[in-house]
Amino acid sequence: MAEAYTPRLRTHYDDVVRAKLIEQFSYKNPMEVPVIEKIVINMGVGEATADTKKATTAAADLALIAGQKPVLTRARKAISNFKLRENQPVGAKVTLRKVRMYEFLDRLVNMALPRVRDFRGLNPKSFDGRGNYAMGIKEHIVFPEINYDRVEQIWGMDIIVCTSAKTDDEARALLKAFNFPFRQ
Repeated sequence: MAEAYTPRLRTHYDDVVRAKLIEQFSYKNPMEVPVIEKIVINMGVGEATADTKKATTAAADLALIAGQKPVLTRARKAISNFKLRENQPVGAKVTLRKVRMYEFLDRLVNMALPRVRDFRGLNPKSFDGRGNYAMGIKEHIVFPEINYDRVEQIWGMDIIVCTSAKTDDEARALLKAFNFPFRQ
């Protein structure tokens, strides 16, 4: 039987980050140490109201970035001012866990964020009070999986990192240990 593959960041968490957090916050129980539970990537495509094909194109790009098939998000109710009908596709989202989550996190921190134009670091205040972190990226082309020449349109995306941390300080320490480039 083949040996199970563990991502680089997972072994980094087990070897380095966990011990660092136990020392910093003096946890009594090893299960208290916060972990990253999931990453949700959401791509809203406002132009999909005029052309439904744009939502499926965005979903295809999101599938390349995440390595997993996304779900099309649909409008909950009709809004005539926006020319929006009920159940019309308006974006795509994907939830990553375990191996795919760590692989995405590795690519995000080490490849995508350094390629963002005028990048000065992530906002350290974007925590929700319960240990989850949300960030927005204006261009999805910063990911190496996207072929810049084939892109018809550039979309933004929201990336939400959900952790098991109880407070924002614990979550900030966890994400800093994963080399998240926070602003000073």
